[in-house]
Amino acid sequence: MAKCFYIETVGCQMNVLDSELVAASLRRAGYEAVDSPRKADAILFNTCSVRQHAEDKIYSALGRLKNVKEHYPHKVIGVLGCMAQKDREQIFKRAPHVDLVVGPGQLAQLPSLLERIADGRGPQIEVSLDRKAGNRREIEESFERYDPARDAPARPFRHQAMVRIMLGCDKFCTYCIVPSVRGPEQSRPVEEIESEVRHLADQGCLEVTLIGQTVNSYQSTADGRTFRLSDLLYRLDGIEGIRRFKFVTNYPRHMTTDLLEAVRDLKRVSPYLHVPAQSGSNAVLKRMKRGYTVEQYREMLAATRETVPGAAVTSDFIVGFCGETEDDFQQTVDLVRQSRFRNSFIFKYSPRAGTKSAELYEDDVPDEVKRRRNNELLAIQNAISDEENRPLLGRTVEILVEGPSKASRKQPAGDMLQLTGRTVCDRIVVFQGHHRLIGTILPVRITQTNAFTLFGEPVIR
Repeated sequence: MAKCFYIETVGCQMNVLDSELVAASLRRAGYEAVDSPRKADAILFNTCSVRQHAEDKIYSALGRLKNVKEHYPHKVIGVLGCMAQKDREQIFKRAPHVDLVVGPGQLAQLPSLLERIADGRGPQIEVSLDRKAGNRREIEESFERYDPARDAPARPFRHQAMVRIMLGCDKFCTYCIVPSVRGPEQSRPVEEIESEVRHLADQGCLEVTLIGQTVNSYQSTADGRTFRLSDLLYRLDGIEGIRRFKFVTNYPRHMTTDLLEAVRDLKRVSPYLHVPAQSGSNAVLKRMKRGYTVEQYREMLAATRETVPGAAVTSDFIVGFCGETEDDFQQTVDLVRQSRFRNSFIFKYSPRAGTKSAELYEDDVPDEVKRRRNNELLAIQNAISDEENRPLLGRTVEILVEGPSKASRKQPAGDMLQLTGRTVCDRIVVFQGHHRLIGTILPVRITQTNAFTLFGEPVIR
């Protein structure tokens, strides 16, 4: 009988893509995916280390599996991804029943590591070098690239796919653990990316999201020529079958004129730009080591809206960072009010061991103050999002139908369902429709709006 695996994913799009690729490689090795840890021979957690809450969630889940391991010792429990790279042997100390610890740079080795455990060789650990443990070339090589051939059935939806165009990060923002757990910035060759996208198009994929920690830092050399993200977009835009290209996440300083002009001029590139600001205070940005000022961010935003009228710009903010005063916070409020982002993801600062902010600065903003600032900024952004969505009432928008909404995923596939899709500017649209509409481009007339969602009905042509 085939062995079964269960994988739970926490974190960003990079982790979601890694889990998809892991699942595909395990299927090729003879495993079958199951929807419950109870049914699995291998229980895998693909982890995130950006916030403490994400790590606490995984350690709590591992704790609950202790009794399972005692009753079913043949089950393999594995920790993959960023937390594995960060905590390494400490995971075995905190959860001795764990069998496997694999960093994001060693995921290609997973099938063989599972074989070693099955052969009785005991717990296995494979992680990359620490950023200070060698020269750049040695460290890059220890973060092995992992972008195997794509398998359509392994993707949640055949019509959508993420494509990694670069990995790692060299920005070293003081609050961020990513450069340590994902390694140095490395861009994939343009020919390799193009080949992968063509393969996805042949499988019926309609939308490709190009991903990287700072995706607009992309730079690759081929035939003596340097390709930036704008060059890559021009090259991919001619691939037949793909209807939409998106790219996330962007770094403000690299929102260059050539990139904005590519978004403006290429019809298949969505005018959706996620550009985290993190704070509206220069003092806080300096302590964060973000590498730009609020004034420069505002100039970037003005240039974006001038070059790409109607672009949907979204952002990230951290509240309660070390030393953030009420005045600093009010400057962030001002930036959000004036910038009118379509949406913002707002987080309370969480100190991470191994980052410069944890080493250099005191986490001196009380948690109740962080909560208040988080809620206040969120309320302001939600009001703006609501106002920005209202003009769409009564209009017809074109959406890519992604699948059933959360409310209707348990309904039989043949019934009319509440379906969800996204506009070219990444707005979520919910409507009633037949299951067969999933994976199609569909005109929908908007009948209701709120801060988070558009509601509509299909337009019959």
